[in-house]
Amino acid sequence: MELTSEDVRDILRVIDGLPYGELQLETARFRLSLRRAADGGWTQAMEVLAGPAGAPAGVAPAVGSEPAGPAADGMRPEASALVADDLVDVRAPLLGTFYRAPRPGAPPFVTVGSPVERDTVVCIIETMKLMNSVTAGARGTIAAILVDNAQFAEQGMVLMQIRASR
Repeated sequence: MELTSEDVRDILRVIDGLPYGELQLETARFRLSLRRAADGGWTQAMEVLAGPAGAPAGVAPAVGSEPAGPAADGMRPEASALVADDLVDVRAPLLGTFYRAPRPGAPPFVTVGSPVERDTVVCIIETMKLMNSVTAGARGTIAAILVDNAQFAEQGMVLMQIRASR
């Protein structure tokens, strides 16, 4: 079952009306933690737990068809040229705006060459004013960052590639 943007808006309206300050949701595919911030908004952390059969844990499966081309989807041209057996794709777990840093002016979470562990936060996807942390999902080194900062990312879009450690 896939959720539409309208489904997400409806869920957020229900959550905003609840008197609780924290919500944790876990499914077979992901773990979601929401906490009400001091300003009444929500902070969010999301971890993708498993991909399709054969995919490394922590990597979201692709949704729909592949993008038509790099210019149309915000990906850098070199994105389509990178293919190697030891590269693990870090995909957008949901649609939204891709951010490399926790806030404007802050250093990026990772750069090309940064070492990462499975639970290292590598970027944020902002969806409907909720900041969704995206973890590496694999141990290794950032090999490529394929989306420009503040670009829109579709669900399942490859954001980065990690050269996996063995």
